[in-house]
Amino acid sequence: MAHALALGRRGLGRVWPNPAVGCVIVHDGRIIGRGWTADGGRPHAETRALQQAGAAARGATAHVTLEPCAHHGRTPPCAEALIRAGVARVVTALEDPDPRVSGKGHAMLRAAGVEVATGCGAAIARRDQAGFLSRVTRGRPMLTLKLAATLDGRIATASGESRWITGPAARMRVHAMRASHDAVLVGGGTARADDPALTLRGFGDAPQPVRVVAARKLDLDPQGRLGTGVAPTWLCHGAEAPADRRAAWAAKGARLIELPVRGGQLDPVAMLEALGAAGLTRVLCEGGASFAAALIQADLVDRLALFSAGIAMGAEGLPALGALGLGRLADAPRFRLASVEQVGPDTLSQWDRA
Repeated sequence: MAHALALGRRGLGRVWPNPAVGCVIVHDGRIIGRGWTADGGRPHAETRALQQAGAAARGATAHVTLEPCAHHGRTPPCAEALIRAGVARVVTALEDPDPRVSGKGHAMLRAAGVEVATGCGAAIARRDQAGFLSRVTRGRPMLTLKLAATLDGRIATASGESRWITGPAARMRVHAMRASHDAVLVGGGTARADDPALTLRGFGDAPQPVRVVAARKLDLDPQGRLGTGVAPTWLCHGAEAPADRRAAWAAKGARLIELPVRGGQLDPVAMLEALGAAGLTRVLCEGGASFAAALIQADLVDRLALFSAGIAMGAEGLPALGALGLGRLADAPRFRLASVEQVGPDTLSQWDRA
């Protein structure tokens, strides 16, 4: 199962709206087939592993990181494929909460005489599948907030200078994070100030994540780097966005998502729900400070990745987070430390929703 979980992670950021699943088939103590969900979500992990195993799958044990699907979609059910191949035992990590599957895959296997064991590696699988599980059960993708700051929590000098606070190793690690997410999200202020490409670089022909920008008035330059067709661009905006700006971005191939406005800003809950409805399972937010604060205030941040550099800027530097409107320490959002590691001269601490 540990091997199947590792294989499944290869699909993170590449298979949405499907889950990134891994499958390892074993017979007489020997691995005879292995697979993971292919780019775009098809074929499924079980199908690829069964193709590799061939006739040797009869009487074997299949280790799958998520309950095999039981419904007919663009491909037949994986539970049916396992039965047809003559697999004797199936070990899974998690039950699939998708109503089309939810226990039906396990039931189909048992009804055909296949032994089923569940819960193996469940804790790790639940973390790996957090995005898919969130979209299915909460109607929105898992959100990771990435911050890069000095020792005293600053992201730029008073004049706005910010390149580069962290070193090359940390920046490459950010690209690895982009590779494992379906989309990269920034606020309109960051897009206007930095004209970011928000593309994945240094990972060969890996699929580009969707570039999502939240800009209430759609006041972004279509001639900037976001206007290039190198990666899908989705723009979240309010009803007040002028028709000419909508037309200009539509001509660039951007997908426009109109959202309600609450308190003078795009409703962050509605935004995440719209992204989930569009199929996204894992979203990486890279700024800016006010936008990040709004997401934390709305209790939408599931994971926080904080890159810290050995630099101090002092009180005149720009803070990593905007105002949260806190009056008491007891009201402060809390996160649970998941890991700490050194990345070049910097550190990366990762925090989960408490």
